[in-house]
Amino acid sequence: MLRRTAGEVLKKSPNDVVVLSAVRSPIARAFKGGFKDSYPEEILMPVMQAAVQRANIEPGQVNDVMIGNVLAELGFAKTGRMALNAAGFPNSTTFHTINRQCSSSLQAITHISHAILAGQIDVGLGGGVESMSRNYATRGIPVDVSPTLRESDVKDARDCLLPMLQTSENVASRYGISRREQDEFAAESQRRASEAQKSGRFKAEIVPVTVRSVSVGIDEETISGVERDEGVRHTVTAEKLATLKPVLENGFSTAGNSSQISDGASSTVLARRSWAEAQGLKPIARFAGTQVAGCAPDEMGIGPIFAIQNLYKYLGIENRDIDIVEMNEAFASQSIYCLRELGIDMDKVNPNGGAIALGHPVGATGARQVATLLAELQRSDKEMGIVSMCASTGMGVASLFIRE
Repeated sequence: MLRRTAGEVLKKSPNDVVVLSAVRSPIARAFKGGFKDSYPEEILMPVMQAAVQRANIEPGQVNDVMIGNVLAELGFAKTGRMALNAAGFPNSTTFHTINRQCSSSLQAITHISHAILAGQIDVGLGGGVESMSRNYATRGIPVDVSPTLRESDVKDARDCLLPMLQTSENVASRYGISRREQDEFAAESQRRASEAQKSGRFKAEIVPVTVRSVSVGIDEETISGVERDEGVRHTVTAEKLATLKPVLENGFSTAGNSSQISDGASSTVLARRSWAEAQGLKPIARFAGTQVAGCAPDEMGIGPIFAIQNLYKYLGIENRDIDIVEMNEAFASQSIYCLRELGIDMDKVNPNGGAIALGHPVGATGARQVATLLAELQRSDKEMGIVSMCASTGMGVASLFIRE
């Protein structure tokens, strides 16, 4: 693996991958929120359109699109292409999807960046979408699985099917994360998100989405707009969260200290620096690199520890070089342990709240975090930020972005 130094990371090059825009939809509560009657392609389409508009380019200038998705039928391949065409992109703009669980849209951004670095394309769009309202009936656990593997003698093979809540409980019990700590962490996520929403910090990254709504028992559709994240709870306290019953018997993870089941979409436009400069465009950030790391499936939430450590080694940077860390809050338990082991100052982490407060539309969250990170780097006049998350079956992913 090639290693760089911190100084090299900050140097600019004509071949750099730069970010021209990063946007997202509001995040809606699954099953009863603003997107409950929407198909994933309906949520994604306006977000892709807005990403191109804010990048100040034409749809036809985008060479390739990759969208992360976890739960939709047929891997979202056909319906995603439909959304792309309906959004005004020409047939010359190609489309494909990726599923790396919760890190799918960050992986999409990474793959598009690598295609630019390799000289395959000049401009691409990476993002994600998830309608958990439509596609979460099995709670994410596959039904049609090889009985040979399901009953394998290899524990790590069997553990790939563990419910995510069980992995959260494993982390809490193995590494001494108390229920009180988890509730306090969750309350702080809600407090930060509440403050950010009330002060209008999310407006720069959110694309309002107009959707259909079907009334129960009435064969009638109404059109309404979704403009803000629905999961933020403005009066939550650790004391209130402590009254919630754990999902698993004798466990610590509750609906209040775990990420919310959500619907949403995200899109990021990336380009080669030389191409952007030739078009007279001003980038908002630069993609510096991604690292992926594996861990045991039964404690998948600790993956960011190893991914971020790998990223530091790869780029020649340290904690002190990083201004903001957007770490996905799959569960309070794993978030607390990861930050503790990495020694990252909590003041740098999720300054506007995380998935416990905002929600976690799994295929869209990575690029959602990128949009949130870049908006906050701009607002706070900071330079370097990391986006990281754990992923089901035992993985961590981490990427570095540098504000221009």
